[in-house]
Amino acid sequence: MFENQHDDVEAFMKKDAEFRRLYHHHRELDSKVHDAELGVLPMDARTLGLMKREKLQAKHRLLEMWGSRRAGVH
Repeated sequence: MFENQHDDVEAFMKKDAEFRRLYHHHRELDSKVHDAELGVLPMDARTLGLMKREKLQAKHRLLEMWGSRRAGVH
């Protein structure tokens, strides 16, 4: 997500605390899901499914915020 836009993302995170918090939360969830799928982080299927759902919701919200960043609307 946000490939080739590192500088723009960094600038937006400095301006918007909610975006920054959600971005870091999404990355944390992504790491945990990845580790669980590899078997490094023990997790039952229900918990993994809930975590994936939460990660997807965070992604959708981030994309909404990213799309509206120029208008200044969240």
